[in-house]
Amino acid sequence: QVQLVESGGGLVQPGGSLRLSCAASGTVFSINVMAWYRQAPGKERELVATTTNFGSTNHADSVKGRFTISRDNAKNTLYLQMNSLKPEDTAVYYCSALISGYTYWGQGTQVTVSS
Repeated sequence: QVQLVESGGGLVQPGGSLRLSCAASGTVFSINVMAWYRQAPGKERELVATTTNFGSTNHADSVKGRFTISRDNAKNTLYLQMNSLKPEDTAVYYCSALISGYTYWGQGTQVTVSS
């Protein structure tokens, strides 16, 4: 099993930056893919970015050029650097880990972009 704990959310003005962190514990060596998702009020959860244990990354078109996913294997931590934030980025952001077809989720961290 894997436990995931997100941190780093908060209130930021449009154009600002935040860095989210996701600390993983448990059988982290079994993780195939880690990802960030987000869910805005009244909307479905959407994929923001993914990274594999081979180091490849992908980002949703809506965040390309503004967000960067990264992973520190020594610290068992996943990051999401978010720059040039927009009000439409407001959502609860969730970290996930995929192991042998099963997805583990963190509890989420709120990001609010507002002036």
